[in-house]
Amino acid sequence: MSKLRTTPLHAHHQRLGARMVEFAGFDMPVQYSSIVEEHAAVRERAGLFDVSHMGQIHIRGPHAVATAETLVSCPIANMRHGLVRYGLLCNEAGGVVDDVTVYRIDEDSLFLCVNAANIEKDHRWMLDHAGEAEIEDRSAKTGMLALQGPSSEALMGELAGDAALALKRFRFAPLDVAGVPALVSRTGYTGSGGFEIYLAAEDTVAVFEALMARGEADGLRPVGLGARDTLRLEAALPLYGHELDDATSPLEAGLGRFVKREQGGFIGAEAIEEREARGRAQQLVGFEMSGRGIPRAGYAIASGGEEVGRVTSGAPSPTLGKSIGLGYVPPSLADSGTTLDVVIRGRAVAARVVDTPFVKSA
Repeated sequence: MSKLRTTPLHAHHQRLGARMVEFAGFDMPVQYSSIVEEHAAVRERAGLFDVSHMGQIHIRGPHAVATAETLVSCPIANMRHGLVRYGLLCNEAGGVVDDVTVYRIDEDSLFLCVNAANIEKDHRWMLDHAGEAEIEDRSAKTGMLALQGPSSEALMGELAGDAALALKRFRFAPLDVAGVPALVSRTGYTGSGGFEIYLAAEDTVAVFEALMARGEADGLRPVGLGARDTLRLEAALPLYGHELDDATSPLEAGLGRFVKREQGGFIGAEAIEEREARGRAQQLVGFEMSGRGIPRAGYAIASGGEEVGRVTSGAPSPTLGKSIGLGYVPPSLADSGTTLDVVIRGRAVAARVVDTPFVKSA
């Protein structure tokens, strides 16, 4: 077994008493106190996440934008500097290689924030399709923090100034945070608003400590992967390896608004349209449990006693006080209000398709 990778904050997590788990090849904190407490902190006040395991792959040079247009499903050429867009890397069969956020730095430079489990795969895939652009994986050199929750604005205003508060959703800017040069963005993966902070790996601990020292008295909590997952599930945001994979079309996953369908021109575009013309075999839905039981990834979804799909993500929702999940079913069963069963340890438990997100963004 290969040695787990660590983030610059690994020793800090251990000092804080975090319970550590393997995630995407990294030794990461799953929780510091309890998932429910950390979840509530983000919904009600603020939480600070170490997300330095995420990857950053840069594309540079005069052909950078043209190359990105062929790699990513969302439009790139019309992105203004300082803009962030969500998109998909797709394979030739129309499946998803990864879901990414694209940052337009300047005319000839941008970077993709990619999932930790896919850093090497994405880097290889981009190199294979790079054309004349320069591709560089800077993940090991980059630290990343996510400050999320309704109190995050006041804290960032104190440590990064009014320029941080002026940032709109899906925008970024180079700012000093607690005196440290960083790139600050506002995308979010929790449904509670907030900021992402990219900085040199060696500066990560100092900024983490500065944020905690200033915010802890106002309820800021360090938050692990456990609450990160329940938060993103309440927001109905996909997780690669669960809702997305190399065989699933972005349209099946409900991500059509992030696909430049009329423009095309990216790898997998034609295959996505061909698959759509044949008719979707499955559609991602959100559901809540009507009966008692917790849906887990991999559990069967049934209708009329017949298996019709699979749960991709599921958990008790701390905010709603009920169990919720995401899963794939035939399009004929995807309408809100449709009744289904989730098979939990051999027992069919009633569920109902509902509109998503389960919890609306603050």
